[in-house]
Amino acid sequence: MRILVIDVGGTHVKVFATGHKKPIEIPSGPDMSAKKMVQAVRQAAAHWAYDAVSIGYPGPVIHGHPVSEPHNLGPGWVGFNFSRAFGRPVKVINDAAMQALGSYRGGRMLFLGLGTGLGSALIVDGVLEPMELAHLPYKNGRTYEDYVGLAGLKRLGKKKWRQRVADVVKQLRTAMQAEYVVLGGGNAKLLNKLPAWARRGDNANAFVGGFRLWQTRYDARSRSNAHRLV
Repeated sequence: MRILVIDVGGTHVKVFATGHKKPIEIPSGPDMSAKKMVQAVRQAAAHWAYDAVSIGYPGPVIHGHPVSEPHNLGPGWVGFNFSRAFGRPVKVINDAAMQALGSYRGGRMLFLGLGTGLGSALIVDGVLEPMELAHLPYKNGRTYEDYVGLAGLKRLGKKKWRQRVADVVKQLRTAMQAEYVVLGGGNAKLLNKLPAWARRGDNANAFVGGFRLWQTRYDARSRSNAHRLV
């Protein structure tokens, strides 16, 4: 099966497909609605052949559907019919979860995406569970995202931000009983020393996750938005 993978971000929409060597980058921003995204992707990939589509969405996704509009993009994502717009089967997943799926190497893994906000996902013995840890309370009335997201980096400076990242990784790894933590997102590169039990992810793993998404099935034993690798 040939898969078209779309990683939707607040600055760019990155597009990759089976059989191609390089992704396409499409500028996004506050005017990028779901309809405009589909139009731009279809135009950019007009000469690419694909049978199905994976979309990494920057927000909560339940049972394959966005449940809230993205903060840094235009409107119209919730309730949008992506399968009809692309004329192909489409799977939508949280963007951090898609990168987590591409980063997984077995066991019990916690993924934390250090970007504008804080993305998170947990994979346990092949079962992927997207999470929303960013807005849990952390310190001084602020959330985890307030400290390790972009706002925290700007407020604290690199040195103190790195200290907070190490503390957050330690706390969340303990809480989730993770064997290891993968740190992805654009700001992971700013860490000059990785916390214990952590390794650096690669944004390209989002595309790997998009391909793997079609190698998973919905885990019917769970009420959650889980997927199991097969």
